[in-house]
Amino acid sequence: VQLAFFDEKYEEDLLTFQLPKEQHQFTGLPIEVLDVSMKDEKRFPIVIVNSEEAVGFFVLHYGEDIKSFSTNPNALLLRALSINFIHQGKGYAKMAMQQLPEFVLNNFPDINEIVLAVNERNNGAKTLYEKTGFEDRGERRIGNIGPQYLLHYKVK
Repeated sequence: VQLAFFDEKYEEDLLTFQLPKEQHQFTGLPIEVLDVSMKDEKRFPIVIVNSEEAVGFFVLHYGEDIKSFSTNPNALLLRALSINFIHQGKGYAKMAMQQLPEFVLNNFPDINEIVLAVNERNNGAKTLYEKTGFEDRGERRIGNIGPQYLLHYKVK
């Protein structure tokens, strides 16, 4: 498994992603967030690739728009992580999150923190993030569908 910036060769895989309704409420499908990301120079669509196939997706976002998540000007926001339903349960999300700090160091040298918000009802995601080094410092925010934990990962 490797992380790669979005490339058109992954588009077909990404546009056919499916998630059960109980997961989809917590994240956006690639088809829903890719267009916004491609039009915003501060958003970077990232593909989780296994054997040349896009099995997962997320967006890295920086700048003024993420101030409600972090006051750190050198933070990157992780958004819209999803693993295509047919590829779930294979450890791809965990492997991707384990590779994320090095990917950020190599591609965003000024970044020293990754931050994300996870809905309080999304226990599976919170557990995944904590197992891969994200820290709950007790910060909360209200998201579109309820309270969220803010989790942090110190990159440097």
